[in-house]
Amino acid sequence: MSHSAGLQFYHPVAFWLGCLAITLGVLGHVPMFMHSVHMNYQMVGMPMDTNMLIGMGLIPFGLLLATYGLMPRLAQLRQQGSSTLQFHVADQLPLNKEHWTLVLVLLLAVVVDVMKPATLGFVMPGMKTEYEIDSKTAGTLALVALTGTTVGSVLWGIAADKFGRRAAILLSALMFIGTAICGAMPSFEWNLVMCFLMGMSAGGLLPITFTLMAETIPAAHRGWLLVALGGIGTAGGYLVAAGSAAVLEPMFSWRVLWLLGLPTGLLLIFLNRYMPESPRYLASQGLELQARAVLARFGSDGQGHSHVVAEVQADSKKAGFQDLWQGPYAGLSIGLVLAGVAWGLVNFGFLLWLPVNLGELGLAKEASAIIAKSAMMAVPAVFVVIWLYHSWSSIKTLLLFLLLTAFSLMAFVAFDFWQLYQPTALSVAIALLLVSASGVIAMLIPYAAEIYPVELRGAGSGLIAASSKFGGILGAGVGVLGWFEQLGYSALAIAIALVWAALELKRHGIETRGKSLEQLQQEVSSR
Repeated sequence: MSHSAGLQFYHPVAFWLGCLAITLGVLGHVPMFMHSVHMNYQMVGMPMDTNMLIGMGLIPFGLLLATYGLMPRLAQLRQQGSSTLQFHVADQLPLNKEHWTLVLVLLLAVVVDVMKPATLGFVMPGMKTEYEIDSKTAGTLALVALTGTTVGSVLWGIAADKFGRRAAILLSALMFIGTAICGAMPSFEWNLVMCFLMGMSAGGLLPITFTLMAETIPAAHRGWLLVALGGIGTAGGYLVAAGSAAVLEPMFSWRVLWLLGLPTGLLLIFLNRYMPESPRYLASQGLELQARAVLARFGSDGQGHSHVVAEVQADSKKAGFQDLWQGPYAGLSIGLVLAGVAWGLVNFGFLLWLPVNLGELGLAKEASAIIAKSAMMAVPAVFVVIWLYHSWSSIKTLLLFLLLTAFSLMAFVAFDFWQLYQPTALSVAIALLLVSASGVIAMLIPYAAEIYPVELRGAGSGLIAASSKFGGILGAGVGVLGWFEQLGYSALAIAIALVWAALELKRHGIETRGKSLEQLQQEVSSR
């Protein structure tokens, strides 16, 4: 193994054979897809041929083989000693070529990650037509996908803390490739199964990319780059999904949007050489030589000199998922989870039902135009969030946008109470809600990636990512029960949750701007 790239594959043959098996498994579904060209690529009711069945067997086999190839033999590599050297780059260093390369690769990972669930909205019309199902049945696909992202965020976060950030990202990308066969499934039920697995891979990739970036980028640039990664990556993912639907769907039907998981996932795999393991994770495992090798690249000042700081600290304690809910991190977890669930209720519940509610109030014609104009204002708001998070305060910016979201919801409470639904006032309220809610989600996972210690950072980031998806599941459930038809009461309940989250974070949150991760861990632990 070469130390130059940090913790590399310990069984490279097994890993690449696993990748090959997964790729061949997906390609085994393509002939059936191509044979359906004369039926406008409609495959409903077609029996699975031998190639498809063999392909479906190759995918889990390849995933197990690749997992074996990625898993490091940590116990054999740990150096003996009573203390662990914690290495980190001098936190005021300028960003160098290695930093920017990693940022671009992780940005691509976020775009690919967001693209998958964003595709749901584009595949459902064609899926409804081909499978001859109603909107309610088709809607279960989104619910299943959200459930998968919730489960995946938690499980992959825990895996990242146990086996490494890089391994978790690559395995998630391999699941992306495997679930591309969703585009060749002949029945809606098989689509549900594959969509759940797709959601699991998508849910895991996002928090781990933030974790890896947080542990590699110098503190002087960490905050704004994390927020920019989330904001720009999310916008890029939706743009790629929309562009792919516009260009490819008319030619190859909705199914091609799922099959894109093969080339996009393979792209992440082949870029793995630019994605070294987190030096802080390596150091926490006692892998000092590997940590030093990674930092020799990231610690350069651009003139051939490496600036690496080594601190002797006590061994990292063994920590598990339960530690997020006890000790000094309990209050932080409660506040961030509340904020995530409330955001999910806003995004996947309140805003989703808003056009219906406005239509029932006689504003059906104005509703779409109002929401479209308001949504355009949310895009530049991301850059305001980045500037405030970097130049003013991380925790104060998060609190500000939580309270702005609650305030905008209270406007709907007032509208409902006095029955004053004027287009101008609605436009302002909706614009403020979209802008503030976009700001909240742009900061939640980055803040979690900064605030938790190295042994809990993957699980903590995954938990907060899962909370926003769980809010979506909750929103979908109560929406079906008619809760959002009560516009004022639903807005009031979510606003209360947001204020509660803000109070918890006001009490337990700390400023992260410009501080090293080790300093942040010490501040939280000393409380």
